[in-house]
Amino acid sequence: MVNGDIGLDEIINGIRQTDEEWIEKARQRTAQLVMPTRALGRLHDISERLCGISKTLKPSMDRKAILVMAGDHGVVDHGVSAYPQVITGEMVRAFLSGGAGINVLARLVDVDVWVVDMGIIPEMDPASMEGGDRLLVHKVAKGTSNLAQGPAMTRQEAEKAILTGFQLASDLFHEGVEILGTGDMGIGNTTPSAAVGAVITGIDIEEMVGRGTGVDDEGLLKKQEAIRQGIGVNQPDSKDGVDVLAKIGGFEIGGIAGCILAGAYHSRPVVLDGFISTAGALVAHAICPDTVGYVFAGHCSEEPGHKIMLNYLGLNPILDLGMRLGEGTGGALAMGIMEGAVRIFQDMLTFEEAGVSNKES
Repeated sequence: MVNGDIGLDEIINGIRQTDEEWIEKARQRTAQLVMPTRALGRLHDISERLCGISKTLKPSMDRKAILVMAGDHGVVDHGVSAYPQVITGEMVRAFLSGGAGINVLARLVDVDVWVVDMGIIPEMDPASMEGGDRLLVHKVAKGTSNLAQGPAMTRQEAEKAILTGFQLASDLFHEGVEILGTGDMGIGNTTPSAAVGAVITGIDIEEMVGRGTGVDDEGLLKKQEAIRQGIGVNQPDSKDGVDVLAKIGGFEIGGIAGCILAGAYHSRPVVLDGFISTAGALVAHAICPDTVGYVFAGHCSEEPGHKIMLNYLGLNPILDLGMRLGEGTGGALAMGIMEGAVRIFQDMLTFEEAGVSNKES
């Protein structure tokens, strides 16, 4: 178990690149499977990467979990969302009751769902709520400040958000979770995510910013202007992930970044969901570039900037279904594909075992 007092520098120093030797060993096994060479396409890439992460030819996905990070955002005051801020807390209750999209898909692929209050406005008492045993309250503050007017949070709060995500993910790994998915909930959170994406990738705001929950043309312009103001006022340092998070990010984005750092630190795979999760991955990558080797992109969101983010990180999404719900839904579905990749790698016979002639040498 990781000490709760661990700092970012110690985490960074404990992260190593994924093991290319194990990936090569996995490729050698793939070459012997009873099929034409790499006939299952990217399934082979997935299983081989999992071998490189876990340093074994028998990677396991028996224990799967998703941490849904929830936070509210001061920039909602700028008119950037089609939905009222109160929905953040209402959706947290829906997750806990088991009736939201992530719950349905998680049951399909046998994934445990945990919800984390990283910084929502309402106070919630897990003991008095349906499903409250699945709510982890680690509130950094009651929502961020309006990033269009000044820093979204202090640097200390940004570090706290990251370290909280790191510790919660580490706890799950310690308890036997073998693969972790990231999810999010926070009305208005596509705005800070797009801001993070624009700063770290260097892409123009117009290319990065999408309609989120479905804002109209006026709302889209408000989002772009809020981000433009926020970057201008705060001047975040694109090379300093903590600075970017503090000035224009969100508490749940920081929590997701911490989960990714934990995956790399403990040599466990982390499956991203969509736009918000990938903003967290950008923050983690800015803090420690080696984290990307432990990350899988569950899907490509409808948000236009998501593909730009993934390209920047060098990640190829497992699914592309036009999804934009968040919550961890794309990551949950992708875990089913990943489990199929592992089963093929481990359970399929080799040419020799099947008594089938291989290609002529």
